[in-house]
Amino acid sequence: MRSYISTKSDINGGRFLLLLLLFSLAIYELITAGFNAFAIVCIIPILGLITLASFHYSMFLFWSLVIINNFLQMKGINWPIPMSLPNEMIEILLLVLAIINIKDRHFERMGNIMLFTLMIWCGFCTLQVLNDTCNIGLDVGAWYTGARLMAFQIMYAFLVFSIYISTPKILTKYLFLWGLLSLFAVFWVWKQKTYGFTNAENAWLWSRGRLTHVLQGGSLIRYFSIYSDAANFGIGIAATAVAFIIFGITSKIKKHKYFFIIVGIGCTWAMFPSGTRTATACLMAGLMAYILLSKSVRIAVPFSIIFGIFAFILVFTRIGDGNQQIHRMRTAFDKNDASADVRKYNQQVMKKYLKDAPWGIGIAQGYGSVPANNKYNIMSTIPADSEYVYIWIRTGRIGITLFLICTAIMLGGGCWIVLFRLRSPSLRGIGAGMCCAFVAIQLGGYGNQVLMQFPNCLVFYGGLAIVYILPHIENEWIEWETKELALIEEKKRLKQEKREKSRVKTWLSWK
Repeated sequence: MRSYISTKSDINGGRFLLLLLLFSLAIYELITAGFNAFAIVCIIPILGLITLASFHYSMFLFWSLVIINNFLQMKGINWPIPMSLPNEMIEILLLVLAIINIKDRHFERMGNIMLFTLMIWCGFCTLQVLNDTCNIGLDVGAWYTGARLMAFQIMYAFLVFSIYISTPKILTKYLFLWGLLSLFAVFWVWKQKTYGFTNAENAWLWSRGRLTHVLQGGSLIRYFSIYSDAANFGIGIAATAVAFIIFGITSKIKKHKYFFIIVGIGCTWAMFPSGTRTATACLMAGLMAYILLSKSVRIAVPFSIIFGIFAFILVFTRIGDGNQQIHRMRTAFDKNDASADVRKYNQQVMKKYLKDAPWGIGIAQGYGSVPANNKYNIMSTIPADSEYVYIWIRTGRIGITLFLICTAIMLGGGCWIVLFRLRSPSLRGIGAGMCCAFVAIQLGGYGNQVLMQFPNCLVFYGGLAIVYILPHIENEWIEWETKELALIEEKKRLKQEKREKSRVKTWLSWK
């Protein structure tokens, strides 16, 4: 008994000493380095508890990643650490846990063409650490920040989704969680339109966002929901709409079908308040891609008719022009649009400078980081306006060519799986939805700098990773779906029997 008490005292004393040291360190950092360093030290015990809990509940950590990723750029949430770090820390922790529990994970599922192309792209971005086109020296820290956002976060998304989306139940839960988070974004943009902005949103709107989000003398506001800006929101929610419309069309389980269609319709509506013209083209491109992937005349014909009517109304008529957001969306098809002319002029300027920089100015070069007297200073300050243009500036024609080839191979591999490797129509619908959403977001990356933004990168590159694991879970999916449909039929039968008994009782009581 005495040894037990002694042992417990030693343990509690050790814990007290550890907490005292952490508290002392936190106070020291507060005095010497400020609040951010103080907050980081205070978070250490919480991270320790989360890490310990994660060994037993790794899926909880995965769901936390999906939720946190969705709210990273919501105005009013002030992260004490750089915005990209929460995602990265959770992803790395999930990968470490997967390696520790290697027997329970299906690492063989990751050996596919998407992993191969991502390794090439990440390898190229790693070599960019040596790029000193601007002759201002190498900056490894700045390079890592740029490479992490341009390449490594895609690899993290692929690895995490490939490992943790391992069963039909987890896949279904993920689709429902994605749908609920998207509905919250839809609700929030409705709240912004109906009841106005929060103090944090107003502060951003009338400062950094004023030039691009307050138009026509203040009579037209571009809404951004919980995203970083209206372009990011409009394109991301349009690509989400594509995915869920396709999920709804192809799902066999009615309650799933209704939920998916509601999400798809809600996201389609939410696209318009963003006032993002590219979003309309993204929606149309994603739906057009599904016509090619559907492998069903019964689906393709009505889908083509509905799509054609929608496109005709938007491009060739003035229906809905009374709504400012719809009118702004329609200008995406105006060849004489002034903002498009400005982008073309900027790109011509970039082209002249990048002739002498085939490897780009370097991933390490951020906005305005090149000295004013440097030849490439203008390249670090001119607005990219597009994810593809941003990659072109940083990595040159070699980098953008490689990125486009890798993207085409990844997408082509996913489409091949949907067309030729999946037997289940509903599972093929999930794969097609992911591929078509990927098409939509890539088109958005051509028009705006949204491809690597939160939450888009994790959602859509992770979604494409899911397509590659679908053949591995197809047999389980068919078995699970058959059981679910049987349960639904059994419930219907029991309800019908209950009704019939109720009718008999009513008839006997009347008699």
